[in-house]
Amino acid sequence: MPNKLVSKSRIAIITNIPAPYRMDIYSHLAKHFGCDQFHVVFCAQKEANRDWVIDNNGFAHTFLKTNYITWNGRYIHYNPDALSVLKQLKPDVIITTGFNPTHLLAFPYAVFTGKVHIPMTDGTYDSELKLSVLHRIVRRVVYRFSKTFIGASLGALRLYQSYGINVDRFYQSHLCANNAAFTALNTTHKPYDLMFSGRFSPEKNPLFALDIAAGVAKNLNRPISILMLGAGPLLDEAKAYAESLALQVTATFPGFLQQAELPALYNSAKVFLFPSSWDPWGVVANEACAAGQAVIVSPHAGVANELVCHGENGYVLDLVLDEWIKHTTELLSNPDLLAQFSKGSQIKVQAYSYEAAAQGIINAVNGALI
Repeated sequence: MPNKLVSKSRIAIITNIPAPYRMDIYSHLAKHFGCDQFHVVFCAQKEANRDWVIDNNGFAHTFLKTNYITWNGRYIHYNPDALSVLKQLKPDVIITTGFNPTHLLAFPYAVFTGKVHIPMTDGTYDSELKLSVLHRIVRRVVYRFSKTFIGASLGALRLYQSYGINVDRFYQSHLCANNAAFTALNTTHKPYDLMFSGRFSPEKNPLFALDIAAGVAKNLNRPISILMLGAGPLLDEAKAYAESLALQVTATFPGFLQQAELPALYNSAKVFLFPSSWDPWGVVANEACAAGQAVIVSPHAGVANELVCHGENGYVLDLVLDEWIKHTTELLSNPDLLAQFSKGSQIKVQAYSYEAAAQGIINAVNGALI
């Protein structure tokens, strides 16, 4: 039960668009705070590179009038009507999940009306290394007038600490998947050796995954099957490259699928390849762990050394092809090690639940109001 201070407060979250890994968290928060006192304000219903179909039931929410531009593949939202919505909602606590212009409208509203502001980020120290001086100045100003801080990972804690934020003001709200949906289908029958899931874009390195499959096929002297799930600008190139490797690699491309279709596919593969060169977290790793896959990840994803730990439920490897081939070969040729890592993934992912993520936000609100 919330304490008396929190129970009297209205909480609003300002965020970009509905995302499948956040909806159930919002539902938990609505149950905790009360539907009349918790509200999510979305900048838009979707972005052009997101094809999610999501049920927004379970919590009160508002969609602002869509208004954004794209810059270097990023969506920059500017919704002037955010101010009128906040005036109607009269929140006591405003949580902003980024630094789009819409978030930067909500922040001064909180300051000038004497409300509590809490920043929330999926970013990490490493993912923000290339920010400009202006971006860093904006963050320093926002953080200066914020009470507590929410982050998805220990990398987010390191990010906040780089701005002088003490650890006792940090609260973790993990990114997570629907663990139960993936574990419910666990099976020993896994027709695919390998799996890649993500946007087919340069930073996700889908062609690198195919190179790994080809190298493992050579080592094991047999064809390797790989499930390549997702869509994006490199999809056609990946398909053509897979065709050129057809004697060594059997690649299947189901395209983009909705959340309900994912558990069965994740449960059909043994080893998950996550060779991203930039990813603040990587919910695909949560899904792979819940499905009982061993996971190999680059150190450039936030899950590395948190959800995926080297030698426990997978490997954390620099993007050196020979190393990925070597360790993938080892897993596919050692059933006992594969089973050990599979069990390790299922154990580790249990801490990354919707309930735990919601509790992190609850604790941040509580900490800010004390």
